[in-house]
Amino acid sequence: MDHVYVCQNGNSCNSWYKTRTQFSGTLDAFVKIIRYEGIRSLWSGLPPTLVMAIPSTVIYFTTYDQLQAFLRGRLGPQSSLSPLLAGSVARLGAVTVISPLELIRTKMQSRRLPYSELWGCIRSAVNQDGLLSLWRGWGPTILRDVPFSAFYWFSYETIKFRLCEKYRLTQANFATSFTAGAVSGATAAILTLPFDVVKTRRQIQLGEMDALGASMKTTSSTWQIMRNIWVELGYRGLFAGFMPRVIKVAPACAIMISTYEFGKAFFRERN
Repeated sequence: MDHVYVCQNGNSCNSWYKTRTQFSGTLDAFVKIIRYEGIRSLWSGLPPTLVMAIPSTVIYFTTYDQLQAFLRGRLGPQSSLSPLLAGSVARLGAVTVISPLELIRTKMQSRRLPYSELWGCIRSAVNQDGLLSLWRGWGPTILRDVPFSAFYWFSYETIKFRLCEKYRLTQANFATSFTAGAVSGATAAILTLPFDVVKTRRQIQLGEMDALGASMKTTSSTWQIMRNIWVELGYRGLFAGFMPRVIKVAPACAIMISTYEFGKAFFRERN
C-alpha cells in the first residue's frame, strides 16, 4: 500500500510510470503495478522500511511515554495539552533520526532501484549535494508528522477516555485501543495529507537529479511547492493518494497502538 501511495502521489516517479500507468484509483494502481512489474514490486523498499520502523518506534513511544508521564505530573492527569506536546516532541526526534532511511525507501520505490546500486547512488548524492541532502524532505516531513502526531495522540487519548467511560472500563482493552487508534489515525492522515504530497515530491526529485547527473543546490520551499501543485492540479493535487494513505494509516495506527497497549498491560501485570 505504501508503494501504491508513492506512485499515485508522485507525478514524476519515472518514465515507466509515465508511459504505461496513469492511475485512476487505488485498485487500478494495484492491478497495473502487478501487471507490468510483478507482485514482488509491491514490496520494493521493504528492508529499509523494516530497518526504519524498529528504531523509529522505539524512539517515538519511549519519548512519548516519558514526556506524557512528566507533563501529566505538571499539568494534571486529564490535561489535553500533555498528549499534544508529548506527541509533537516525540515525533520531532524520531523523524530527525529516521529521515535518511525514509529517503532511501522512497528512492527505491520510485526508481525500482536494485539493492546493489543503492550505496553508489547515495554516495553520488552526498558528493554532489552534501551530507544534508540525505535529509531532503525533512521540512515537509516535520510539517506533516508533528501535527499528525499531536492531533493523533490528542484524539486517541480523548476517544479512549470516552469509550472507557461509556463502557465503564477501568482500563482500555484491545478493542477500545484499536477503535480509537483507527479513527484518530484516519482523521490525522487526511488533515496532514498535503504536507505528505510535498514531502514525497521533494524526495523523488533527488532520484530524478541522480538519473540526470545534475545537482540540486537550490530547492523550492514547502509553500512554493504547495502553491505549484495548487496551480497545476488544484486542490485535488494536494490530496493525491488520499485513499491509499487512509487505507494504509488507519489500520497501521490501530494495530500499532492496540498491540502496544496490550503489551504494556501484559508486562505491567507480571511486574
